[in-house]
Amino acid sequence: MQNRSHKLLLLLASGVSVLALCCKREERTFRVPAPSANPVYSVQLVTLRPGTTQPAGAPPTTQPATPSPPINNSYEESAYALTEGQRLYNAYNCSGCHAHGGGGIGPPLMDDLWVYGYQPEQIYSTIVQGRPNGMPSFMGRIPDYQLWQLVAFVRSMSGQAKQDASPGREDHMKGAPPPNSTDKAKPQNSSVPPSAEGP
Repeated sequence: MQNRSHKLLLLLASGVSVLALCCKREERTFRVPAPSANPVYSVQLVTLRPGTTQPAGAPPTTQPATPSPPINNSYEESAYALTEGQRLYNAYNCSGCHAHGGGGIGPPLMDDLWVYGYQPEQIYSTIVQGRPNGMPSFMGRIPDYQLWQLVAFVRSMSGQAKQDASPGREDHMKGAPPPNSTDKAKPQNSSVPPSAEGP
């Protein structure tokens, strides 16, 4: 009887230790402080802003702002957050313009060309502020933690997120190669397309 209780205690202790050592990539947190607690300094390539009119005769500015250190988006290390980002990508109809990462009306998100920057804070600014020629502003419409989950998923589409945390497959039947099978692309900033420049 005593031998049996020792075995049961040992089994219970090993189960608790396994639960205590679960990997971070499977951690599911529902009330997470978003990385946006730090101010986001975006690089603005032109003076065009959504919802405003361009002043007559104002030349577009191409001077980037003072660079700030990149923000570490901890959602890129969580498989749950990346899967939530993928779900939100479809729920907010991002695939309506960007397809499933291959581009359509909007630019592709699976390649290595990033017009407005590839850092998490730059993608965050693009989603929040919007961009000329079609990207709407989602300021005040999406909670911060969901914005950062979207940012993490968008970066995973070009292999920028951790591969062991990236989703293994899309949730629908047919799609592009999964983000965890995507090689890490070396991002480069491309020039502003002529259609986005001021008159």
